[in-house]
Amino acid sequence: MSKETKIPQATTKRLPLYYRFLQNFANEGKQRVSSQELSEAMKIDSATIRRDFSYFGALGKKGYGYDVQHLLQFFRETLDQDEATNVALIGVGNLGNAFLKYNFQKNHNTRIVVAFDSKAPLEGTEISDIPVFHPDRLEEMYEKYNAELAILTVSARSAQAMADRLAQMNAKGILNFTPIRLNIPETMKLMNIDLSVELQALIYLIRN
Repeated sequence: MSKETKIPQATTKRLPLYYRFLQNFANEGKQRVSSQELSEAMKIDSATIRRDFSYFGALGKKGYGYDVQHLLQFFRETLDQDEATNVALIGVGNLGNAFLKYNFQKNHNTRIVVAFDSKAPLEGTEISDIPVFHPDRLEEMYEKYNAELAILTVSARSAQAMADRLAQMNAKGILNFTPIRLNIPETMKLMNIDLSVELQALIYLIRN
């Protein structure tokens, strides 16, 4: 893939799904798979799959399909599956607690290593075996635990201030679960997940 190639965000979000389903095919002993088989398993249009794959060059052969092990290796390297990513959680409310309990159990390369919450003591405590500190120690502990990115599940009124602090610390990215659209530097990556918006979109689809 050329460094100049701009991968659409929709494609980027599907890459981990491709990796997961290819792992399933490999576990079943399949050596090759067609875009149609992937389409049926993932419920994604086969033309979309072929277009996504085309951004990365010739991953398959016409009339043969895709070599499962070759694709697995490609996506493992593309997604840095062999390199651990440390994540900080900011905001340990109901959603934050769920994240701490789950802690990406199916993703061996991603883990929450530290969390922050305004109700936590300065000296820290533990929830689900993960250290939790007061936000006053954000800069200190974010660096100590080698976090690369943050999951933001704080209140709307605190979201931008936290994003500003993360930007000052040169955090690489934020997964934003707050309803606020954050202003961040171009050097940072941001993904917004608004559960209420997703739910309203689903209700619209059901009723129309």
